[in-house]
Amino acid sequence: MLLDRFLNDAIEVDVDALSDGKEVLIGGIMEHIEQAGVHSGDSACSLPPYSLSKALQDEMRRQTVAMARALNVVGLMNVQFAIKGDDVYVLEVNPRASRTVPFVSKASGRPLAKIAARCMTGRSLKEQGAEHEVVPPYYAVKEAVFPFRKFPGVDPQLGPEMKSTGEVMGVAETFGEAFLKAQYAASVKLPKRGTAFISVRNHEHPDVAQIARYLNDLGFKMIATKGTAASIEAAGLPVTRVNKVAEGRPHIVDMIKNHEVQFIVNVVEDKRAIKDSASIRTAALAHNVTYYTTLAGAEAACLGMKDRGDITVHDLQSLHQRSR
Repeated sequence: MLLDRFLNDAIEVDVDALSDGKEVLIGGIMEHIEQAGVHSGDSACSLPPYSLSKALQDEMRRQTVAMARALNVVGLMNVQFAIKGDDVYVLEVNPRASRTVPFVSKASGRPLAKIAARCMTGRSLKEQGAEHEVVPPYYAVKEAVFPFRKFPGVDPQLGPEMKSTGEVMGVAETFGEAFLKAQYAASVKLPKRGTAFISVRNHEHPDVAQIARYLNDLGFKMIATKGTAASIEAAGLPVTRVNKVAEGRPHIVDMIKNHEVQFIVNVVEDKRAIKDSASIRTAALAHNVTYYTTLAGAEAACLGMKDRGDITVHDLQSLHQRSR
């Protein structure tokens, strides 16, 4: 008998590590931007983490080292954690290379696959000069690239099944600029102004005010469905109520098709709501409107738009020199 436990609104974290059989090296800690439940291959992530405390990161390091030693790992290992409040949950442990290894290696300047392969031939981490973790003094953001534009009518809702077909990376001194660069690289345009539509799950109404404040400060006009609008109004922010598709016309899909909306935050949970909002997502995709299906993703986008300015270009060689 298998018993599953579900965590709502947890933060997922990937940790890549490698071991020579005695010592364990942490390759990198990556905080997912989308909430746990979205496939790790489809979620954007940040190295180093942008919102997790040092204490939580140290606890994940401790647990990763303990598991690597208990499992007698020689070579690479990947651990997926979920953070709920101050609790750390282990989702799975894979004693193998993960798809995140190339990203971590490029971000940190340390060739993890090469070091791990040499460990498997009997060379220790000490012999290779790889005894200490490299934590970059800048942010590297990985973003997934999706093929949705090639398939008209497909629902781009993210979930536990992987849908992405590639990855890109943005690097900058701040998390916001790094995320902005990653969006540009993934062909996602973050608008400079316009109208933002917001509709979130009932239990997230108290948290939507922060997103609304960001958008208001950035100069966006806001429209929202009834429940979400009430929460935004309660925070003292201007918002206009708009109909859901089922509430009659004119509704939000009409506005998207008429090019009246430039930014969408649409977070749904139950099967009926996901089905009802599918027309919003497909209309946004068809009319090239930027949309986010998690509050975390929307907040990251707002931080990116906030840090929009003169984009700084970095070469990897100089960045890697700073990481040593």
